[in-house]
Amino acid sequence: MCPAPVPDNTERGFIIPIGGGEDRKKEMQIHRRFVEMSGGDRADIVVIPTASRLEETGPDYHRIFSDLGAAQVEYLPIARRSDCDNPEFAHMLDRATGIFMTGGNQLRLSTIIGGTLVAQKIRRQNAAGVPVAGTSAGASIMSEHMVAGGSSNSAPAEGNISLAPGMGLTNAVIIDQHFTQRNRLGRLLTASSYNPFLIGLGIDEDTAAFIGPDNVFEVVGSGTVTVVDASQLTHSSMWEASNGEAISLLGLRIDVLGQGCRYDLNARQAYPPDEHAHFCSLLVSSE
Repeated sequence: MCPAPVPDNTERGFIIPIGGGEDRKKEMQIHRRFVEMSGGDRADIVVIPTASRLEETGPDYHRIFSDLGAAQVEYLPIARRSDCDNPEFAHMLDRATGIFMTGGNQLRLSTIIGGTLVAQKIRRQNAAGVPVAGTSAGASIMSEHMVAGGSSNSAPAEGNISLAPGMGLTNAVIIDQHFTQRNRLGRLLTASSYNPFLIGLGIDEDTAAFIGPDNVFEVVGSGTVTVVDASQLTHSSMWEASNGEAISLLGLRIDVLGQGCRYDLNARQAYPPDEHAHFCSLLVSSE
């Protein structure tokens, strides 16, 4: 599934996958930036807590975004596919200036909202310029190919990851979360070996990749984003590996980006803090 087409004279909204476990009480820098990006004291934020079975998830994020100064925060109590046909929910998404998907279980999220009016509204709103953020399960579902499950603490091996269709807000990356905390490098490498075109993003807890309309993202938070670029693979044994067998992957490129670092998904190039912005300003001044 490709991202929704961008209307004329419009820039796509930011896509903000968060690795889960974000700071919700102290600095809250990820949530704070999301609120600012959504309009600050004029922000109208819609939270989708469907991935979670906890009743307090919606109210918790209502409190967070309200405390950070958003003008209006609402959450959609979507627990079954039929809920997605509610015209009031569609109206709320139409007027939203920011959309946030919570953590929980990404298969619960995808099987309930996938292909529904709610999913269509999220895709179209993002194409029209509305930022969409998601944490943990809400991050995984953003990509066209979604990590549905798999083994942590494992070497890259045939069968150690399961994939499912995601929402398709981006078709350039595949996203895994709670990355360093749950030692998920092996399964992200496996995912990258299935389709070397995709860039793997392993996002730590309390860390986000703010992906702009130019397909450049900035890292915000206390952890790192691990970028796996398999496009230059010289050898992969995936095609001949038996289930559970460790695989060989030669020619991989891996970058580990901390706070303020940027990565250009089109050029497949990482930059230290501020260097990409300086490089872009030089290009503009030379034109």
